Amino acid sequence: MMLADKDRIFTNLYGYQPWNLDAARKRGDWDNTKALMARGQDAIIDEMKASGLRGRGGAGFPTGMKWSFMPKEPKPGKPSFLVINADESEPGSCKDREIIRHDPHKLIEGALIAGYAMRARAAYIYIRGEYIREAETLFAAVREAYDAGLIGKNASGSGYDFDVFVHRGAGAYICGEETAMLESIEGKKGQPRLKPPFPAGAGLYGCPTTVNNVESIAVAPTILRRGASWFSSFGNENNRGTKLFQISGHVN
Repeated sequence: MMLADKDRIFTNLYGYQPWNLDAARKRGDWDNTKALMARGQDAIIDEMKASGLRGRGGAGFPTGMKWSFMPKEPKPGKPSFLVINADESEPGSCKDREIIRHDPHKLIEGALIAGYAMRARAAYIYIRGEYIREAETLFAAVREAYDAGLIGKNASGSGYDFDVFVHRGAGAYICGEETAMLESIEGKKGQPRLKPPFPAGAGLYGCPTTVNNVESIAVAPTILRRGASWFSSFGNENNRGTKLFQISGHVN
């Protein structure tokens, strides 16, 4: 069954339109984000659970459940963080690259909503070092969002302060592993940590952290706008929703 155009979450993957904020708003991004956040943090997580969204980076862990592991009452001096894994290094994988290249504001808005739901104070987007042009686009899109008051102090008029940082990798494949990525962001050698503790308990700088894939975060605003039942109407019982796939090699 072909997906109807009205049900496509990413409508600019081929770059037929500009990626900038004005164009993104015309496509529906940043449309009354304040109202989405006003639903409340627990309500957002419940909606994500009901949608059936699973991690789009490969492991397939239920996204809403993962968000719910974050503490509701952060300890003093231990803020929560969201880390977005854009270190796309598996052979033939390029879907996240296209999201960042052509639809970066979907990712940034998703970071705000996901971060708010998890009571995080900031998001770190860790982008593969070889994605030079994509990193430039992402830096520029983040600046646009700050200049428009969509992130930063009183993000989108919500009363919630939320920062977004872009961190470029240096080409190490191992940094795609979540704890090695955290080590890299901290300025250390990218090596996986022993578990436990898990990132939700002691992640970035020893603070509660959730690590999510680019696509997992970028679809969140659309799920909230259109409803969990809409998203879960696609896919099968154990893998609800739409999913981006990439094809490489000799294709007819």
